Amino acid sequence: MRFDPAQLETLVAITEEGTFEAAAHRLHVTASAVSQRVRALERAAGQVLVRRTTPASVTPAGEPLVRLGRQLRLLAAEAALSLGGDEIVDLAVAVNADSLATWFRPVLAAVARRPGTALRLHVEDQAYSDDLLRRGEVLAAVTDEPHPVQGCVVERLGGIRYTPAAAPWLVERHRRGRGIDWAAMPLVVYDEKDHLQDALLATHDVGRPPVVHRVPSTADFHEAIRAGLGWGMLLDPQLADSVAAEEVVRLPGARPVVVPLFWQRWRLDSPELAALTDDVRRAARVLRPPRSP
Repeated sequence: MRFDPAQLETLVAITEEGTFEAAAHRLHVTASAVSQRVRALERAAGQVLVRRTTPASVTPAGEPLVRLGRQLRLLAAEAALSLGGDEIVDLAVAVNADSLATWFRPVLAAVARRPGTALRLHVEDQAYSDDLLRRGEVLAAVTDEPHPVQGCVVERLGGIRYTPAAAPWLVERHRRGRGIDWAAMPLVVYDEKDHLQDALLATHDVGRPPVVHRVPSTADFHEAIRAGLGWGMLLDPQLADSVAAEEVVRLPGARPVVVPLFWQRWRLDSPELAALTDDVRRAARVLRPPRSP
């Protein structure tokens, strides 16, 4: 089965722009032409590929074709660059917020040295970023999924460590003997996809307390813990300075949690994707424990 590259590019444009009209504007064609291309692609596939909603979205049957369209776009841009053209290679990558705020930053500096490359980051929790790969929305992702998504290869990066912590006065307020009242002490989570704290509460046979704050920013999450808004899982780089300044303390009876991270990327012979993977490998060295002497 063969697919028309122009039709595949139209499908990708619809997923990125959200409407047929916006896709038509970007492709410099009429909305009618966009509709005709989609219908032709659906006839070739024998299935409905696009939900005509607002915004428009692809069906599961359309997801492999979106991925194929983006792969063709990447390869075409790289070929044009190799021939002296001025094409921009667009690299869509999913990364969790805590990684982006810490170890992933050298990747940004590395990409900055390649003027023909545009990095398009999707900030997504590591437990959900592999879904973006399946839908073809990104070509690579930092994820906690060790099994390769179809059409991808995977390698382990290391682990990112979190420690339960809170402001000293908040811990004292909720102290119960040598421990704390887990069922009552307020909690801070990043968002509704953040379940790191829930796993710890489960080890103490309790659910979430009545007061749960949501702070969807790595830096502001840290500030919320320092301010005493509640307890939460702090990254090691955040924890060290705050403990030294006596702004937070480690929670009694709670151990650090290490979240394993993996790099999943398309199985594609792409120089730009290979270079990006090398950048990620170098940056992720800080996630690996030092070797014993």
